[in-house]
Amino acid sequence: MLQQFYPQVFHDFRYELNKDMQIAAAHFINHKDAGQCRETHGHTYFINITIAGDTLDDSGFLVNFKTLKDEVHGVFDHSLLNDHPSFADGLPTTEMVARVFWEKIDERLAAQENRPYCLQVLVRETPTSYAIYRPKRDEHR
Repeated sequence: MLQQFYPQVFHDFRYELNKDMQIAAAHFINHKDAGQCRETHGHTYFINITIAGDTLDDSGFLVNFKTLKDEVHGVFDHSLLNDHPSFADGLPTTEMVARVFWEKIDERLAAQENRPYCLQVLVRETPTSYAIYRPKRDEHR
């Protein structure tokens, strides 16, 4: 795993954790302006997820790292992104991938009693290209 620092989200929560992971996945962008990306191709996506909150759960975790891995790696690794209902529009761009990952994670976190928040999802598609999704405050469930 590439060790690096990511753009920070400024917040006033007591705790912050970051989870790095990678998935291998293919996609195609079903749009006339997508150029070569209209053809099916794959990437090794590097993902960083930033979680923050004020309260730990009864195990001493803000969120268990495995929970985050299950929501992303467990669902999307070694798959064709276009086959997932979240990308039914045929536009699994890096920006949309980051947003969909945030939506899945935020839904899972909303069910936790200590209610941590996903502040940022960074998705690196290539060594030189990445997108970040940061929700507005009122977008959390």
